[in-house]
Amino acid sequence: MASSTIANPDANSNPSPKKRRKIGVESRSQIHSEEMRWKTEAEQQIYSSKLVNALCHLRRPVSTTASSRIVREAADRVLANSAKGRTRWSRAILTSRLSRRLAQVNRKHKRAAKPGTGNSRIKKPAVKKKQPLLQRKVQVLGRLVPGCRNLSMPNLLEEATDYIAALEMQVKAMTFLTGLLNGGGGGTLADSSDRLGSDQSFTS
Repeated sequence: MASSTIANPDANSNPSPKKRRKIGVESRSQIHSEEMRWKTEAEQQIYSSKLVNALCHLRRPVSTTASSRIVREAADRVLANSAKGRTRWSRAILTSRLSRRLAQVNRKHKRAAKPGTGNSRIKKPAVKKKQPLLQRKVQVLGRLVPGCRNLSMPNLLEEATDYIAALEMQVKAMTFLTGLLNGGGGGTLADSSDRLGSDQSFTS
């Protein structure tokens, strides 16, 4: 038995490189399917229907600025729900409202507990070293994609690719709904929701 194992060293070699190659192929195919997920007609119609339902249940704000902000937040929440929590940016959008409320509560507590600072010394801001151009661009991209400020570059690029594809679908959906409202003789959002199932002109 010992001689057979020595004579055939290939049988005892580590098969991990083959597994790594298989995992790499699977991850690439998964990334490709995630990108295509936002570009299918069925996904776009499902998102449009959910967006209409969300907009129908919104309260009507007084100002136009508040109205556009509420519509944008609703569209982003529906988009994040469509991602089903598979991405970091979608989870960040879903938890952003709770985070803002907690931040407001924390700020109130800090203001109430903050002592007088009449004799406190003013600290000079620390001088920051200039970062390389690529690193600065990565930081800017991390600020643009929700919840991706401190990601490594490969993970950040994956999140950004998925987020851009989702935003493209969002723009198509909102353009489609705007066309339904304008072309339908001033119909309501509920009328647009009824027409989504029968209308097949949503493909780009």
